[in-house]
Amino acid sequence: MKNIVLIGFMGVGKGSVAREIVRNSDYIAIDTDDLIESMENRKIKMIFEKEGEKYFRKLEKHVAKWLEKSVHDTLISTGGGFYMQENLKKIGTIILLDSPFEAIMKRIKEHPNAEKKLKKRPLLKNLKEAKELYNERRSGYLELADIIIDVTNKNPEICAKEILKKVKKYA
Repeated sequence: MKNIVLIGFMGVGKGSVAREIVRNSDYIAIDTDDLIESMENRKIKMIFEKEGEKYFRKLEKHVAKWLEKSVHDTLISTGGGFYMQENLKKIGTIILLDSPFEAIMKRIKEHPNAEKKLKKRPLLKNLKEAKELYNERRSGYLELADIIIDVTNKNPEICAKEILKKVKKYA
């Protein structure tokens, strides 16, 4: 068992799928955004507002180095931009949760906590810019992924089972 690293655009369901993987396996989970919030003792939204994206990416780099050196046999759910970390491949098997932008936005808007979910994602404030960001990032996601899981119209439980099956074959 080695680390599984979930990547994908914000709102694609990395956290939900991670919780299902933990329920259905021996993996424990870490969320990179949660680690950063704990390190900084404040929400990501506040970090973006006060220090900006550049500072946030520095924090991600720090977390990525720590993960590479210190974390094993763990499921790591990442923020949407975490894929840019240079050492990502050294951290574990990279699994892309993939879905079209429109399906991601539909998923977020249909969530019972939709307003809260949108509020905590500062990069989704402007949908035109968010779609451009999605298009920019998608090629990077695809290039890095060891395994690609299409999550469109699938519930987290189905996605988790698919991941666990593919990880066994990949190992």
